[in-house]
Amino acid sequence: MAAHIITSIAGNEVDNCKVTRALLSVSDKTGLVELATFLSSKGVQLLSTGGTAKAIRNAGLEVTDVSDHTGFPEIMDGRVKTLHPAVHGGILAVRGNAEHEAAMAEQNIVPIDLVVLNLYAFEATVAKGSDFNTCIENIDIGGPSMLRSSAKNHAYVTIASSPSQYAELMAEMDSTDGCTSLGFRRRCAAQAFATSAAYDSAIASWFNGELGETAPVVCRAYAHEMPLKYGCNPHQKPAAISRPIGGSLPFQVANGTPGYINLLDALNAYQLVAELKQSLNLPAAASFKHVSPAGAAVGTPLTEGEAAAYEITGEVTPLALAYLRARQADPMCSFGDFAAVSDIVDVATAMVLKKEVSDGIIAPGYEPEALAILASKKGGKFIVLTASENFTPPPVEYREVYGAVFSQKRNETIVTAESMTNVITTKTDVPESAVRDLVLASITIKYTQSNSVAYAVNGQIIGVGAGQQSRVDCVKLAGRKVSIWWCRQHPKVQALQFKEGSKRQDRVNARVRYIEGDITAAEMPIWLENFAVAPEPLTAEEKAEWMATLDETALSSDAFFPFRDSIDHASKFGVKYVLAHVCMFACLQFQNQNQNQINPSLMWIVVVLIILNYR
Repeated sequence: MAAHIITSIAGNEVDNCKVTRALLSVSDKTGLVELATFLSSKGVQLLSTGGTAKAIRNAGLEVTDVSDHTGFPEIMDGRVKTLHPAVHGGILAVRGNAEHEAAMAEQNIVPIDLVVLNLYAFEATVAKGSDFNTCIENIDIGGPSMLRSSAKNHAYVTIASSPSQYAELMAEMDSTDGCTSLGFRRRCAAQAFATSAAYDSAIASWFNGELGETAPVVCRAYAHEMPLKYGCNPHQKPAAISRPIGGSLPFQVANGTPGYINLLDALNAYQLVAELKQSLNLPAAASFKHVSPAGAAVGTPLTEGEAAAYEITGEVTPLALAYLRARQADPMCSFGDFAAVSDIVDVATAMVLKKEVSDGIIAPGYEPEALAILASKKGGKFIVLTASENFTPPPVEYREVYGAVFSQKRNETIVTAESMTNVITTKTDVPESAVRDLVLASITIKYTQSNSVAYAVNGQIIGVGAGQQSRVDCVKLAGRKVSIWWCRQHPKVQALQFKEGSKRQDRVNARVRYIEGDITAAEMPIWLENFAVAPEPLTAEEKAEWMATLDETALSSDAFFPFRDSIDHASKFGVKYVLAHVCMFACLQFQNQNQNQINPSLMWIVVVLIILNYR
């Protein structure tokens, strides 16, 4: 059966519409008196209800109760007060339409040109844990009806559905001799319909949740917050960041103009460091590139070898140490990173960031001097974001891919020391330092692409293998980074003689290429330009001998190891503790099924093996 489509109703086509009568009915009284005073000064007749009318009257302004305007009292505990033809007829009448004008005259209906309202705080009522009947009572009926009526008839009627619109409304009327323009009314109508949709979606989701069912329709409405220069790539325009209507963003911009990837990095990195802080109660930091961690760490003291390799002298604060460690996990990958830290940024941390090539930082706050240092970086373009205090993310996450919308419960599971109880090897001793490193590695890979592993030691990630199609490739990729990290502390690497005045990043890159040892003939002359004295090669034997000294390394995987090849390879990097999420060795080819123990042939590789029953 074909749908019946109502034809449009002819009326006057106008741009500026004079506001002569306004109906105000708000639960949020923010800015109400200021707006009512402004409207009264413009000669606008004010209609209102209940507490809104009282607030306007207490301000010494003349206001007509809606019950007097309609000639019908508020009844049923206020459930019925604006649901009346004198209200909705005045809002919905098409100006200039002869039939509508005649009906208004016959029924003594006068036009209402401006409606100012916001809805009962239903979501706040639910959030307080109110009982079912109280939540039902806080479902607004008259408000959404007027909201939709006003938005539908925006050709003539202005709807202001949020206090955030009041300033623009007053400016609009000031500049147009008490009128509003069609463009302004359309923007207000669009926001009103979005507000209505979000409100109804919240009610439907809650109600179906109470019934133990999934809402048959999910309606998500967003408010535009800021445009972005472009999306993932320069040709992906337009791009923007929005927030759910009724919600807020989890950050504020303190300096700079963030881009699409900047914000993805920042939001994922901050979740990582916040979880580390919650789990380990230590200052934490992360260095992100392209929406994956290049490194992460907590604020533990540096060894002499680490301090020399990182070119750090003097005392630094625990938070600065955390970022130094995070950055030094893979300093080539961290070039141009986005930083995140768990604590208020002090001057020491700001000074560390000042000398690094980095795009920005997100933190819960900044000391004034630290903020000034960071804001001056990159000619004032360094991005500084302040994470919103006590922000609570929604319990369900949504993602749209190629026209399909995915939803899932947010991963709220946090690995802690208490997670390390399911030890399945005969050796069960896990020192506190290893527990810390396993927690660090596990939380870090939570914020990488799926199928990831991470090595950690001394409170620092030393190698991440992210998003590979095979588990062993993850282990090898991360292991290569571990090898470079550890060899940076080799005596021959530390003894490299650089030319005076060489840049720190050039020294970092030159050391890495020296360790890798695969410099091409074309590259060699350029590489040698870094040195005052040409270095002798670091041989494979020297590297192997040095790698054998690395010990007490922790390895975490976000899923099972299907074959022993991963553990065999990891053993080359001093791995003594392994944490695997879900089932380890799914095919059980290494497990003694009769004794439920790991085959003793693995004991020379794995000292302690821990299983988490989730990923």
